[in-house]
Amino acid sequence: MGNESRPSNNGKPGLITEATESVSNSRDSRPAIAASERTLNGAILAAEISESYEEHLEIFDHFYADDIHATTDGLKEPVEGKAAVRARLAGFLVPLHVFAEIGGVSVSIQWSPLTGDRPDETHSAWTLELRGVTGASCRVTWCSRRRWRAGRVLSEHHYDHHQIGGPLTFSDLRLSGGETAGNVSTRLAKPQ
Repeated sequence: MGNESRPSNNGKPGLITEATESVSNSRDSRPAIAASERTLNGAILAAEISESYEEHLEIFDHFYADDIHATTDGLKEPVEGKAAVRARLAGFLVPLHVFAEIGGVSVSIQWSPLTGDRPDETHSAWTLELRGVTGASCRVTWCSRRRWRAGRVLSEHHYDHHQIGGPLTFSDLRLSGGETAGNVSTRLAKPQ
């Protein structure tokens, strides 16, 4: 399988059901885990952050174990338990949703599977690109390792983070009325 990117939103409700059926009908854990990984990543790609952040939280609720253990390079302590990881995820998704819905920031995400050594884990490479209304962009890449148990993610580790381009600024957002924040700032700074 090659690079995957956000598929059409047609048929989204079936993604979670298909993963659940593939896990419960499979005797071999490696194919079931691979199917669950593909379905989880497909659901992430299909969820439209500009429309809602709640859909991403529903995906998390469905695919992640109650005793999830989440880590990332640079994080001193792991985040333990579904409620704590969900709160961290919401803290990332809510501003992203606001920037996309209200600020006009274009958000795109891609993933590619990576080869791992253990039968109970999967690895993926991710790219998140944010493009402001001015054309400025910021791309963040990272890899994730997920360990699975009974069709649920038991642990997730994010590593190899890179950022290409600077962060988007206030001037890269669109305000109501179609003006960019940069145009408003320039207009207000000039004496009338």
